[in-house]
Amino acid sequence: MSDSDNFIDEVTEAVRRDQLFGYFRRYGWIALAVVLLIVGGAAYNEWTKAQRRAAAEARGDAILTALDAGDPAARMEALEAVDAEGGARAVTGMLEAQQALEAGDDDAAVVALRAVEEDAEMPALYRQMATLKRVILTSDSTTPADRIAELEPLATPGAPFRVLAEEQIALAELESGDVAGALDRLRALSEDTEASAGLRQRASQLIMALGGAADAA
Repeated sequence: MSDSDNFIDEVTEAVRRDQLFGYFRRYGWIALAVVLLIVGGAAYNEWTKAQRRAAAEARGDAILTALDAGDPAARMEALEAVDAEGGARAVTGMLEAQQALEAGDDDAAVVALRAVEEDAEMPALYRQMATLKRVILTSDSTTPADRIAELEPLATPGAPFRVLAEEQIALAELESGDVAGALDRLRALSEDTEASAGLRQRASQLIMALGGAADAA
């Protein structure tokens, strides 16, 4: 290769370096901004996770502290003061209802359960659980027809408490005199693979207990 060729290559390389440095000077801030955004976004996500974790731990500690109060009434009052949201609010509501029952205040328990039921921001799982517990709690003061009407939405296929709702509907049907309907429902429950072993056993025992009445009918 001649000296002139080497000179041309060196000049070309120098021009390329100058162009590259020019691009860096002109557009380098974009790359720097992207890097800062990535690093800043990652740091913010970690900070947010840490804040959520700290808040959850604080709520958990507050609930445990409330449950350590001296008597059910004091525990219920302490639970009402817990700053909870979402699923944690449902948990505190259920615990309030339980403490009210232990204190012998059924009305307060119903109020606590209804607060969970009527909270539109609450996950459906907790709202349905509260409905089931309230219907069972108020079974002595409500008609079978009213209980069945409230439980039927909980007994739809795929509902989380379907089999428990079915059992309560069967009991309401028995109370209303619909023995045949109750037996059909109990037979289905006794063979339902989604039902627990205890629930299937209860259904089978009730079927046997009702056998004579069904044959007589």
